[in-house]
Amino acid sequence: MTDRSGAPVVVGVDGSPTALDAVRVAARTAATRHRPLRVVHAFQWPLLGTPLGPVAAALPHEELRQEAEKVVAEALDEARKVEAELPVTGAVRDGAAVPVLLDESRDAALLVLGHRGLGGFAELLVGSAAVGLSARADCPVLVVRGEPRADGPVVVGVDGSALSTEAIGFAFAEAARRGTDLVAVHAWLYPAPVGPGDMVPLAYDLEALRAEEERVLAEAVAGWAARHPEVRVRRKLVAAAPAAALVAESADAQLVVVGAHGRGSLGGLLLGSVSHAVLHHARSPLAIVRHRRGPAAG
Repeated sequence: MTDRSGAPVVVGVDGSPTALDAVRVAARTAATRHRPLRVVHAFQWPLLGTPLGPVAAALPHEELRQEAEKVVAEALDEARKVEAELPVTGAVRDGAAVPVLLDESRDAALLVLGHRGLGGFAELLVGSAAVGLSARADCPVLVVRGEPRADGPVVVGVDGSALSTEAIGFAFAEAARRGTDLVAVHAWLYPAPVGPGDMVPLAYDLEALRAEEERVLAEAVAGWAARHPEVRVRRKLVAAAPAAALVAESADAQLVVVGAHGRGSLGGLLLGSVSHAVLHHARSPLAIVRHRRGPAAG
């Protein structure tokens, strides 16, 4: 999580059950970090992000805004049920969900979202707002799926890139706060051509390859392990596709943490292919930590 002094945990709500799941997680998260909670609903007239029935479509603007206020009030009540002493505020902001919450992320310590909202298509595993915000938010994004488990480790994907450093640091801090283990997963495959004309060896020294990947994993977590000696670290080297390895680990995890980009990401993608796949298929809450450029990084 960022170190922005006094920054709140922000949760986006839209009246859906998944948003209330996110509110409960956000309330506990804010209380653990001794931060306030801010509940935000994006109100877009005349489009509310959901299909309007004949009665709702006939409502005047003021009545629709009152409905939006009720969405926030319900979320505030839910948060207070979870953490009665938590400082909680709510706001209805004009605009579509993604630009509104992107703006909120500039001053937030963490942005919490349900994995799907009222506006999603039934066949989508993750709503478009969660995908867009995970790729572009100016703070870490926590995507919630139902009620998270209270046991199990924090899992972090390690690919050896400089861009994954912040995700590893975030994961260590989370494991320390939760009093649980950290599982650092590094997935690797045999070398393969990545462009036209690339040549790969006809034979591999399997032990040498494995030793090199072990070194990458150990070096990636060593510094953070020294900063968090209270966290027990389990390094896990897996011969598999990275996304598949992390999705498998998510079945027994409290939380999975990934960087928004990694060593294999294409420059034109806002969200790396691995983080995108894990976002859609993880069985636990997922934190996506985007690299912050410039003085604000770290």
